[in-house]
Amino acid sequence: MDELVKQALAKWPNVPHCYGWLGLDARGHWRMRDQQAQQRQLPGDKIAHEALLGFINRNYGHDERGCWFFQNGPQRVYVNLEATPYIARSDPRHGFVLQTGAPLEQIEQVYWCDNGVLILRQGEVVAQVDDRDMAQVLDALHVDGQVASDEALLAWLEERRGKLTLLHDGKEIAVQPLRYDAVPQTFDFQPMPQAE
Repeated sequence: MDELVKQALAKWPNVPHCYGWLGLDARGHWRMRDQQAQQRQLPGDKIAHEALLGFINRNYGHDERGCWFFQNGPQRVYVNLEATPYIARSDPRHGFVLQTGAPLEQIEQVYWCDNGVLILRQGEVVAQVDDRDMAQVLDALHVDGQVASDEALLAWLEERRGKLTLLHDGKEIAVQPLRYDAVPQTFDFQPMPQAE
């Protein structure tokens, strides 16, 4: 967290929280959701200002309820999550990089959801893989130690035939099935935080 933010929190500890105005989409874009976007259930405008994006990324965290927020000075701006708290992109150097710019190097668990989405977990970090990167990720999937063919992947998806793994950083990580509607509960986060 930025030092300026810590100072603002100490100076103004009781500023009301903000809900609904900031979103993170399934491709890792931060979106500003004005009143019209909120009323019409729209994703909002993509934030493109580099300094603001850096500030959001450095001051992004979660509370004990599993609600993710951006600490904007003394105010918590809670984030509506279209997917997961983080979005991962494939990266030639690190394997995967989060929307915050941080590398995701030590993947502990991999889940393939019933809607074709891949989710990676490293500690508290839960990241859905950006759909634009799935073609590259498919090349790293193996069934029973062999590069997964389309037929082998379909057989695993339909019948769980064989052992599906993701090759990452020289290690094969077992891929587990997961229903997409169970993702928030499985990883204990709130996609649409509400005031208590």
